[in-house]
Amino acid sequence: MGALKKTALFTLGGAAYVGLELVWRGRSHGSMFLAGGSCFVLLGRLRNRPLPLPVRALAGAGIITGVELMTGLIFNRHYNVWDYRDMPMQFMGQICLPYSLLWAPLSLGAIELYRLLDPPPKK
Repeated sequence: MGALKKTALFTLGGAAYVGLELVWRGRSHGSMFLAGGSCFVLLGRLRNRPLPLPVRALAGAGIITGVELMTGLIFNRHYNVWDYRDMPMQFMGQICLPYSLLWAPLSLGAIELYRLLDPPPKK
């Protein structure tokens, strides 16, 4: 895959993540563009893996949760971007189980979108 296509997919993922936050919370942050682009590109790597659907969903949720944790530890030290300290089963106020579970079905949609935009090469 060429650099231009990778950049376009990253940009699409970043814009979608920011858009999702704007719809869900009414605000976002520039770091979420970076997180979203990273998530989309990483989720795209799952598109060709022969995994059962539930495993694929959990793997996708794990990827997004991991990126959110890293993004939070870098950009959200003072909880200016988001604050999950009052959420159940949270870790350091950066990630929490309810949102991790929400990422599972959303990641499946993102993986399928990636597959449509960048189909696997024919063998």
